[in-house]
Amino acid sequence: MLLDFFRRDATTPETKASATGPVMAWHGVGRVAWSPRDTVSLTRSGFAGNPVGFRSVKLIAEAAAALPLVLQSATERFESHPVLSLIRSPNAAQGRAELFEALYGQLLLSGNGYVEAVGGEAGVPLELHVLRPDRMNVVPGADGWPVGYEYAVGARKHRFEVGEQSPICHVKAFHPQDDHYGFSPLQAAAMAIDVHNSASRWSKALLDNAARPSGAIVYRGAEGQGSLSSDQYDRLVGEMESHHQGARNAGRPMLLEGGLDWKPMGFSPSDMEFQKTKEAAAREIALAFGVPPMLLGIQGDATYANYQEAHRAFYRLTVLPLATRVSASVGDWLAGFAGEEITLKPDLDQVPALSGERDAQWARVANAEFLSAAEKRTLLGLPALSEDQNE
Repeated sequence: MLLDFFRRDATTPETKASATGPVMAWHGVGRVAWSPRDTVSLTRSGFAGNPVGFRSVKLIAEAAAALPLVLQSATERFESHPVLSLIRSPNAAQGRAELFEALYGQLLLSGNGYVEAVGGEAGVPLELHVLRPDRMNVVPGADGWPVGYEYAVGARKHRFEVGEQSPICHVKAFHPQDDHYGFSPLQAAAMAIDVHNSASRWSKALLDNAARPSGAIVYRGAEGQGSLSSDQYDRLVGEMESHHQGARNAGRPMLLEGGLDWKPMGFSPSDMEFQKTKEAAAREIALAFGVPPMLLGIQGDATYANYQEAHRAFYRLTVLPLATRVSASVGDWLAGFAGEEITLKPDLDQVPALSGERDAQWARVANAEFLSAAEKRTLLGLPALSEDQNE
């Protein structure tokens, strides 16, 4: 075989095989850089570093936490109850509004909310505390259901065992692809948040460069030939950075010599559309959280006829569904400690934004003569009267 190789016709052209094939050079934009999607990074970029995300979360959490809650059984609405006392003063550092605002905020930012019951082994807990979701891990059992929760702070870990009555109330948003953790609005708005933050950084960079488009310094040597030496180039770059960049150098005249010429560049069409892109991203963030853009001061939104209508839609479509679901979960969890069937829910009659709707509903139900008193109370969400009350 080796002799046959050397006896080949010298005129036979050789072909060189390549493992990579032909190489083609393409010029284009770089790969899109998205921020990390973990809870800590999203909270930093979408809440702590984005005014639209921050205001959306605060608006929903504060509105939902401010809703008055009522506790009732099948036959009675309680004015005083151990569960009501616990909710009014959940711990020494927080009141009802502070505790629920933290719970709603964590649920909006991570899709998960964890409430810990402390003390009260034989009855209602002595205290309630909201735990950070980024420190909590669900421990699934052999059948997939949680058998415990592991809370990690630094190198220390604490495990909460789930028995007949779990010490942890886990409230999670719907997630179609996860059995143990919820999906947050912040994750759905992550791309819009990246676009909005990038647009803000672009605007800041524009202000740092005297709020005007850049240009080019053209060097023309003798008879249009020649180029700058390395020392000349470094000196020119250094003078530009120290004397002609930043807000403090805005408007400073530029002295060019030695064949240098300044060629200003105007805004491109993409630059002119940058503000519209930022406003569109802000609307997408508000949409993910369910906040009407009008309530956030985003201009150009005409979805609702007026502010009052947008405010009512905000409560009806966003605040009340969230508060109803969370309060029901916490109420069912605390009912296990109390050993009785009770329901915790928002008192719709004390929500100013819905006063018009509630007045109309009360009048409509009260004028329905074909309904009994018990049916009217059921329609209005009131407990049924006991036999003594009927008498």
